[in-house]
Amino acid sequence: MSIKRIDGRLFAEMVIQGANNLTKNVKFVDSLNVFPVPDGDTGTNMNLSITSGSKEVKENPNNHVGKVGQLFAKGLLMGARGNSGVILSQLFRGFSKSIESKQTISTAEFAAALEAGVESAYKAVMKPIEGTILTVARETAKKSVEIAANHDEYIPFLEKTIKEAKASLNRTPDLLPVLKQVGVVDSGGQGLVLVYEGFLAALKGEEISLEGAEEALSLEELVEAEHRNVQSMLNAEDIVFGYCTEFMVRFEKDKTDKNPFDLNAFREELSELGDSLLVVADDEIVKVHIHAEYPGEVFNRGQRYGSFLKIKVENMREQHSNLVHDDKEKKQLTPIKNNEKQEYGIVTVAMGSGIKVLFESIGATVVIEGGQTMNPSTEDIVKAIEKCNAKNVIVLPNNGNIVMAAEQAATVSDADVAVVTSKSVPQGMSALLAFNPTVTLEENAEGMKDALQYVKTGQVTFAVRDTEIDGVEIKKDHFMGILENKIITTDANQLGAAKKLLSEMVDEDSEILTILQGEDVSDEELAELVSYVEDQFEEIEVEVHKGNQPLYSYIFSIE
Repeated sequence: MSIKRIDGRLFAEMVIQGANNLTKNVKFVDSLNVFPVPDGDTGTNMNLSITSGSKEVKENPNNHVGKVGQLFAKGLLMGARGNSGVILSQLFRGFSKSIESKQTISTAEFAAALEAGVESAYKAVMKPIEGTILTVARETAKKSVEIAANHDEYIPFLEKTIKEAKASLNRTPDLLPVLKQVGVVDSGGQGLVLVYEGFLAALKGEEISLEGAEEALSLEELVEAEHRNVQSMLNAEDIVFGYCTEFMVRFEKDKTDKNPFDLNAFREELSELGDSLLVVADDEIVKVHIHAEYPGEVFNRGQRYGSFLKIKVENMREQHSNLVHDDKEKKQLTPIKNNEKQEYGIVTVAMGSGIKVLFESIGATVVIEGGQTMNPSTEDIVKAIEKCNAKNVIVLPNNGNIVMAAEQAATVSDADVAVVTSKSVPQGMSALLAFNPTVTLEENAEGMKDALQYVKTGQVTFAVRDTEIDGVEIKKDHFMGILENKIITTDANQLGAAKKLLSEMVDEDSEILTILQGEDVSDEELAELVSYVEDQFEEIEVEVHKGNQPLYSYIFSIE
């Protein structure tokens, strides 16, 4: 079969078979992973990413290769997960831009597009590391240009290109010592080779079946790869930046008009907050992956340009410790079943992206976005309980108006559910910190309820009308200081209301003050408030988190 040019139809089939080949071998790629979680599932991340791109291509058939390339790149970007997924999306973003105006492409144009993809991917990574998928992509693309100069037929061209990709993959342990230390090749590079092999299968008219994909790798092969896992050679305290942080923001014109988006400047800005940084963007969205110590700060930088489409934070130290612990206890690898229920799940409600992240960082399984003005329904809570996929679930409503819906959800759920009647975010945090996975559901519910009494909650918000409550005269648009559920002070100024409230909340038994900064509070104002607390209450310890909550300028927790 002689193929000298690729059109949109054939390229779409290459994309589909490339995705299928990675899907079929996803466990094998996962088994090669070396570095600490959550980037530990390279195969899974790459597979979810390319499957998103493949889906876009399937649903929008087109015979123009450039348009198919654009569809593939867009789907990849929207579905990209983890370092490996984002890099894969950038490889094909650059590839697609190179061919976007072309109806068909030759081998030389395909090779040039591979090089354009490499350039795009290297720009996306703040500190490229050789011996990874980047190296395999770069060396393969460079060699493909030489091969295309002598081969205008696609099948021999791609066969020789894949041969170089495999050779490059086999050289990765020589470039990255930790790979040689544990005796594996780079997992991301392996994933890329599988995609290229799927491309070749499509050119040969072969279809890669997904039947039995879950069993594509034998248990013995998994054990052989996994017993060399480097997790046991690392310590959790060696992880400098503890939270794998990802988000996607859709640009909003009113925000970018005031604060124009500059990709390079934004990348430089974020590089100061962590490592393993990837920043990619097009005309509509920006996607960020970073290992950071303070995810809330990262989210704040992104929210300046628009609204969040996706947010994810994972505690790498905790997950790393769990992996090491599990590895010590197991003599052989047991495949994890996706439908296997966990012992415990925790559902909590949060209003504000920073508060959501905070709850996730201290152990929440599912966070429902909602609160004072956006109460989740019984159905919302039932779905969250189901999403936990756990035998025992604890629900923290964090609002008095949500307690009844939570209790109703508990009665219709198939899981064993306990509702801990937290009525504020600080109460929910206090309860969650008291959770003990080694005791029964009843004991946990009791202990977490006890924890509610050891925290005081204060909130600052604005009045929507003139009124008088409990002897406090309130003017519309003035700020109110609320202690627990009682309005105790008011002030025309937001900062003034916060100071008055704290003067009433803090007493001689107060030890720790936690401040959750609302989305309308400037860093300058916050600094002034912290300075006030330090001057007025010398014995109290202050913690600050960017809660990004709407409506409530400040939420205070005192223990």
